[in-house]
Amino acid sequence: QLRLTESGGGSVQAGGPLSPSCAASGFRYSAYHMAWFRQPPGKEREGVATSGTNVRTAYAEFVKGRFTTPRDNTKNTRYLQMNSLKPEDTAMYYCAAAPATKVPVVAALRLSRYDYDTWGQGTQVTVSS
Repeated sequence: QLRLTESGGGSVQAGGPLSPSCAASGFRYSAYHMAWFRQPPGKEREGVATSGTNVRTAYAEFVKGRFTTPRDNTKNTRYLQMNSLKPEDTAMYYCAAAPATKVPVVAALRLSRYDYDTWGQGTQVTVSS
């Protein structure tokens, strides 16, 4: 059974770092595009960052230069390294996966939630000013 489990969220002051992680199980991790999405309070879920199976990455404009998303295929784990956090980064952060056999890389890099069919339960990130 495909499963994604996020951890490492929390509360931090503006300007600080946080690095949630996403552990995958039940599938061949390297065969899936892996992404992070977030859902701020009262808003739609939006794409944050993704790493395709060919290692190409894509980031939303509002996190470029502040977030990176390394993946460790040996540990079936994906990370979201967040620096210079802002209060507007407060949201529930979700890890998501899309099979490379069904979703081409170019589609995965668009960071549309509709291309990802496996989701974690989310981890809360709260940034105070």
